[in-house]
Amino acid sequence: MNEKNEKTAQRIYRIIMAVVLTAFITFMVTSISLYTYFTKNPVYTLITGETNLSNEKSDIDAYLSKIKSVIEKNYLWKDKIDENKLKDGAIEGYVEALGDKYTEYIPKSEMDDFTDNIAGSFVGIGVYMIADEESQKIIVYYPIPDSPAEKAGIKSGDAIINVDGKDYGYDDFNIIADNIKGEEGTNVKLVIERDGKKMDFEITRKKIETNPISSKILKEDIGYIKLPSFDSDSSKKLKEKIDDLVSKGTKSLILDLRNNGGGIVDESTDIADLFLDKGKTIMTTKDNKQKEEETKTKTKKQYDMPLIVLTNENSASASEILTGALKDNERATIIGTKTYGKGVIQTVLNLSDGSGLKITTAEYFTPNGVEINKKGIEPNIEVKLPDTVKSIYALKEEEDTQLNKAIEELKK
Repeated sequence: MNEKNEKTAQRIYRIIMAVVLTAFITFMVTSISLYTYFTKNPVYTLITGETNLSNEKSDIDAYLSKIKSVIEKNYLWKDKIDENKLKDGAIEGYVEALGDKYTEYIPKSEMDDFTDNIAGSFVGIGVYMIADEESQKIIVYYPIPDSPAEKAGIKSGDAIINVDGKDYGYDDFNIIADNIKGEEGTNVKLVIERDGKKMDFEITRKKIETNPISSKILKEDIGYIKLPSFDSDSSKKLKEKIDDLVSKGTKSLILDLRNNGGGIVDESTDIADLFLDKGKTIMTTKDNKQKEEETKTKTKKQYDMPLIVLTNENSASASEILTGALKDNERATIIGTKTYGKGVIQTVLNLSDGSGLKITTAEYFTPNGVEINKKGIEPNIEVKLPDTVKSIYALKEEEDTQLNKAIEELKK
């Protein structure tokens, strides 16, 4: 192969990774089927049916067939071509080109982890992480109690800068999360940055059953619950926490949704059910055909106590659904700062080969018709944390101006 042909083959190889191959387009899309991971707590409401395609090849199909033929004919290491890897990379590039950061292709090899994350269990070290825009680092938001990470000394606010000898930054959130996970019983080495100092940890992975909801009684019979995410059965677990607080004399409640990036939509609507009268609107959704659908409460209100919700710029998605429902129905006072602004819903599609597609299918609005996407929800009372706070992820109660304002309001 001369130099010109070699460069051409290399260029073609790079192109093929950015688009989807003809054989796999026809097979994957026509065999698409829809499903939900949980029969009792579906992630989203799905539409059943199949996608029908014409037998005629599109321009991209024909072009890709030619590229595939050229690669097979000219590529130097064609005996090392991994068709499955090419397929996954091609489809990922095709989907990524939509420009929607919430829509993604999930290869078969990653579907189990994806399902586990939604269910609220996984094999790893037991930390919730967030890509912190201000510091441009991956920050440990919450080490799960009794997890390997907590036992090893990992703390909220720690920045994870290296995993198994490789440095990572703000844009590597998904990669760093994948590398921290692994087989149960194996070890992972982390370099943590804390207060400007670097610290080394070696932690053994294990099966983590996540139950991140924490609660306590504050001053004057005020209950406090911190809900970091909407995992499977979060509404059930939250109710158990509230009942426990009530049995101990709680007469009002603070629900902390700060840094809660969302999760299962149905869990947020089930929680709204606990606080709102039956028949109240929780949200309105609109699909790509502009079809509108209202989600209303299904059960009788179970808690009538005064309620305050804490939010910040990292409260997103399902957190905003719950916040908007409680605010517009005048059921809770929202204190803190404006929420993130993720006002769209993703549906999980199961492809017949075991892979999946998480695709944005609807935009949602608050009961009053307020648009959330890229705008967020304004609190009733805006309270910022003091400039002296070094990290919101390691916030002390005495410096938490948002929490203290909530206590002040409930004491009135």
